[in-house]
Amino acid sequence: MYHGWGRKDGYFEGWYVKVVSADQKHAYAFIPGISKGWNGETHSFVQVMDGVRHEGSYQKYAVDSFVPSESKFDTQLANNRFSKAGVTLDLENIKGILSFSEHIDWPTKLIAPGIMGWYSFVPFMQCYHGIVSLGHQIAGSLMIRGEEVDFTGGKGYMEKDWGTSFPKSWIWMQSNHFKRDTGDREAQCIMCSVAHIPWMGTHFIGFLTSFVFGDEILIFTTYNGSKMKASVDGDMIYLSFKRKNQRLEVIAQKKKGGELISPMKGNMEGKLEESLQSIINVQLFINEELRYDGQGTSSGLEIAGPYDLLLSEKWKK
Repeated sequence: MYHGWGRKDGYFEGWYVKVVSADQKHAYAFIPGISKGWNGETHSFVQVMDGVRHEGSYQKYAVDSFVPSESKFDTQLANNRFSKAGVTLDLENIKGILSFSEHIDWPTKLIAPGIMGWYSFVPFMQCYHGIVSLGHQIAGSLMIRGEEVDFTGGKGYMEKDWGTSFPKSWIWMQSNHFKRDTGDREAQCIMCSVAHIPWMGTHFIGFLTSFVFGDEILIFTTYNGSKMKASVDGDMIYLSFKRKNQRLEVIAQKKKGGELISPMKGNMEGKLEESLQSIINVQLFINEELRYDGQGTSSGLEIAGPYDLLLSEKWKK
């Protein structure tokens, strides 16, 4: 739900709603949010990323057009509505209604109410991150540039960010579309995030990763004792995670993307490139036995800022 009650300056909040059609010929990200800049400039917005055309757009609205629920994710923004149950869109070139069902939720505990674990209780974090749905089914259609596009049978993903600014550098990737080569169970989705996190005058490299393998959600994070390695070679990104007897090897190939706007001290004035056509190859080892080997398509991928700060050839927490 919305976290920005009472916040006036230097604050942003937004949700990321990804939808991919069943045939994967249409892939979009819709990002509703609000910007309360450090300089007093405020507005609400809806960003759209067309992953196939590699085009991003940004539509501003008045602040009072942004009407969030006080108890759950259900936000009205002008004639648009975004919730966990679906979206109603009335944008310049995109109109229609999609409904979402069969959600895969991030597992929560009292001391770890969300993806950030106990860090979610720290009041001075630069950026907070939350998962609304790791994966879900889509029904409905959208009228896109005068053409009706059926998204029924497609798959979606939802997350959110709030705080003052995006991190100095980060790597993020996500996919719900997998082809299995090896393994006794299907993969349903993966999400990996590695970021530079300011912390009490210094910093650390934080990571949040989930891999849904059959009906099991495997989690590798900074706060649960996991370790990671990371390297980049051109358009290839290599991430490794391990915890106890589990090891996840991820190789992502970055494809062409489009431009999105990112927050800086609440103002929407940064820029980043996001692809929705990237490829993620995943291998899961349990007790060093290969249990899954497959490829994720229609994958979201971002690599931003001085990402060399995130890299390590040795295992690190």
